[in-house]
Amino acid sequence: MKSRPDDTTPGWIEQEPEPFSFRSIFKWGAKDRFKHPSTGFLNIIKQELGLSQADLKSVAHTGNERVGDHQKPGLRPEEIQTFETIVGKDNLFLDTYSRLKYTTGKSMEEIYALRHQTIGQICDVVLHPRNKQDIKRIVSFCHEKKIPVHVYGGGSSVTLGLRCLKGGVTLVMSTHMNRRVAFNETNQTITVEPGMMGPDYEALLNRAPEELGAENRYTGGHFPQSFEFSSVGGWVAALGSGQASSYYGDACDLVISQEYVTPTGSFKTHDFPATATGPKLNDIMKGSEGCFGVLVGVTLKIFPFYPEAANPFAFMFPDLQSGIRAARQISQAGYGMPSVLRLSDPEETDVAMKMYGLEGGLPDRFMRLKGMNPGSRCLLMGQTEGEKAFSDTVFRQIKKTGKSCQGLYLTGYPMKKWQKGRFSDPYMRDALNDFGILIDTLEASVTWEDLSNLHSQVRAYIKGHTHTICMTHASHFYAQGTNLYFIFITRMDDPDRFIRFQRGIIEKILENKGSLSHHHGVGKMMGPYMEAHLGTVQMDVLRAIKRHFDPHGIMNPGGLGL
Repeated sequence: MKSRPDDTTPGWIEQEPEPFSFRSIFKWGAKDRFKHPSTGFLNIIKQELGLSQADLKSVAHTGNERVGDHQKPGLRPEEIQTFETIVGKDNLFLDTYSRLKYTTGKSMEEIYALRHQTIGQICDVVLHPRNKQDIKRIVSFCHEKKIPVHVYGGGSSVTLGLRCLKGGVTLVMSTHMNRRVAFNETNQTITVEPGMMGPDYEALLNRAPEELGAENRYTGGHFPQSFEFSSVGGWVAALGSGQASSYYGDACDLVISQEYVTPTGSFKTHDFPATATGPKLNDIMKGSEGCFGVLVGVTLKIFPFYPEAANPFAFMFPDLQSGIRAARQISQAGYGMPSVLRLSDPEETDVAMKMYGLEGGLPDRFMRLKGMNPGSRCLLMGQTEGEKAFSDTVFRQIKKTGKSCQGLYLTGYPMKKWQKGRFSDPYMRDALNDFGILIDTLEASVTWEDLSNLHSQVRAYIKGHTHTICMTHASHFYAQGTNLYFIFITRMDDPDRFIRFQRGIIEKILENKGSLSHHHGVGKMMGPYMEAHLGTVQMDVLRAIKRHFDPHGIMNPGGLGL
């Protein structure tokens, strides 16, 4: 452990996790990368959560204990031998550590369990398939023997999506199935295997002239906060969304065609730009989370890459309603969308001002003179992208819209500050969790007319738990509405109490006309709410599809509430 020389801040852990430890499973990202809250952010947390300096001196439940190899697989020896014959000895793992690692995502509930050395429902065997032929043989055998099948991409699920309720097999896609299959510059598409990780995918497109013999450079346009540690297949399977979705689209908008292996057969959807040949199976399979079959290939849209044309911007508004009005006008005006658009509510705005060291300085004093006061002001920031003339035009129009809605233009500085920490901020959760400080998120899609009510009602529920920070923002915009992303920070020693609190937030979202999920998928966390959310008729349709592709119910049991 290291602490600052004045010894007034916590002794942050800056050591790589012990090999084969619980911490090596739940730690975010690279094993040798760490990030701690800034002094300003830490002071907010201490103040709002009522923490003393003593509360931040003792680290408990670090998770550095080694995972014992005590849980034996539930499969027969001959079944395991069959899997070894298919993938080879080097691609099959039976030890408890591997089975726990590839059955665990990054939800607070799972992290809680690992910090307390609790091993719950895990798979019986981990397989690293080498190609789709391996997957066909595995799925066929599992269908015959009624062995559950689960799929692991990047492991960044926060909805218990990787939990194995009935044991079985987990397929790790990123080890081998991470290759480019085809590239078509004429059609502006690329086909890849689902295990390709975000940075590799984007780097391949950015370097298309060098790597693919293309005339131009491209981007995938998909940058979730988990970008560095999530897979292309995971984006599609969980209907993900990235920070630049307002221009490029969500994962569902990017998919042209898919190839699947299911217990009852394999198929590939057509790659036409549009067809009028009935309901599209391509759409049905998006977001299916491995419940109908295993995604083995996906063809996606790509976009010309113009990094030099990006225009960051930021506005401060006197209150949330002014910020909402500006965001809605931008989304509905028709002059084009920025790639990134992010509106923070007053609490998140105040936290941002303190985190970036802006509170009390000259910019802060100027804002107050203009009526932008703490406790009510709201930060709207974003970035335009695309071909330079287009990007510049959208940028100019957004500036006009912002000013017409009482916004104070702040240049692009706040946006640049946010971008610097965008992918590294998740590392802070490990540091906070070490001292019993919990940070978690839930998000919902909502129409413009229900936005303010959803925000106020869910916030009231979260803040009803004393000593809790609730930062909220909208970060994915459409002509018909947006999303709300609730970040809550608190202390809670009892895992069951935390789960009740978290599920209460989900229920409050549903009560106030929010969607069950906007971009995190369903998993086993949201599964129990699916019928109430969709209704019995729609759930019966999903059950019918499930029975067709998976008559024995082996594909990700419990996923999607099926």
